[in-house]
Amino acid sequence: MKPCAIVILNWNGVSFLKQYLPVLLEKTPESLVNIYVIDNHSKDESIHFLREHFASVGLIQNKKNLGFAGGYNEGLKTIQEPILCLINSDIEVTENWLQPILNHFNEFPNVASIQPKILDLKDKRKFEYAGGSGGFYDHFGYAVCRGRYFDQIEEDTGQYDDIVDLFWASGCCIFVRNSVFKEVGGFDSDYFAHQEEIDLCWRINNYGNKIRVVPQSVVYHYGGGSLPYGSYFKSYLNFRNSLFNLFKNLKKRHLFFILPIRLVLDGVAAIHSVVKTKNLLTFRSILHAHFSFYLSLPRLIQKRMKIKHKGYPVTTIKKYILLDYYIFKCRFFSQLLH
Repeated sequence: MKPCAIVILNWNGVSFLKQYLPVLLEKTPESLVNIYVIDNHSKDESIHFLREHFASVGLIQNKKNLGFAGGYNEGLKTIQEPILCLINSDIEVTENWLQPILNHFNEFPNVASIQPKILDLKDKRKFEYAGGSGGFYDHFGYAVCRGRYFDQIEEDTGQYDDIVDLFWASGCCIFVRNSVFKEVGGFDSDYFAHQEEIDLCWRINNYGNKIRVVPQSVVYHYGGGSLPYGSYFKSYLNFRNSLFNLFKNLKKRHLFFILPIRLVLDGVAAIHSVVKTKNLLTFRSILHAHFSFYLSLPRLIQKRMKIKHKGYPVTTIKKYILLDYYIFKCRFFSQLLH
């Protein structure tokens, strides 16, 4: 058995497979990995293309589109390699992208998950929104990356090239030990897509494992390949799943304080979006997210009870990201460290 499985989840992404799969094969040592594509019941030519041009790539076909979370959970059931690399179809890898990460896993047995440095394929000087050089969370469930503070994207000048512990690793290219993925229960399929990697990493952290970024490995992400940035469904999933994260993973004494404040802050964000853009899309998506959250509470209570360790990981940002952004005008991740 090879040490690593590179697993691409595909849904109607034949154009991305044509463009980036050959690069992945060219720049990844065959001796170290097996490459798989999990197809989420695509309606385009993905299956035909893979069978005709990439017969050496393992093909796993889901019977319906289960989203990012459910699609991976189902497809990974038969994959046994010790290290999983879950990578989007719209990722372009670089020379020697794999070895630094596998070396780090070998050197540090307590590291359960790693991400590379993720730059923007559309502007390779800049970090990419979905992961930058590693993800963090604050007490109210707002996510930030080294290199991305809300919508403010930094240029990569090497300022975040150190290896550090993270709260979460980006789902667009996340490495995780197969045994740990199974131990903590994998992704939560009810998320469908977005923030499921934060939920997974929260559980990985609280089970006593480390999550790190190894920036010596670099990949480029196109972004918005499945759900375009700014879409109603993407906004809805992000707001709803953030509430899921807090409800499932916070200790009780934090939950009854944090969750009501977060619900109010979401309401403020909804009103602000109407005033700023004169568009009801974000307002409606937040309203939809909140109603969906309330309807999901019975199921979330059951899930919360099954999680053994709850609370904030030590990598939680101690400042309030929203306050620093809007009141103190912070625009760079490095400003949160002072």
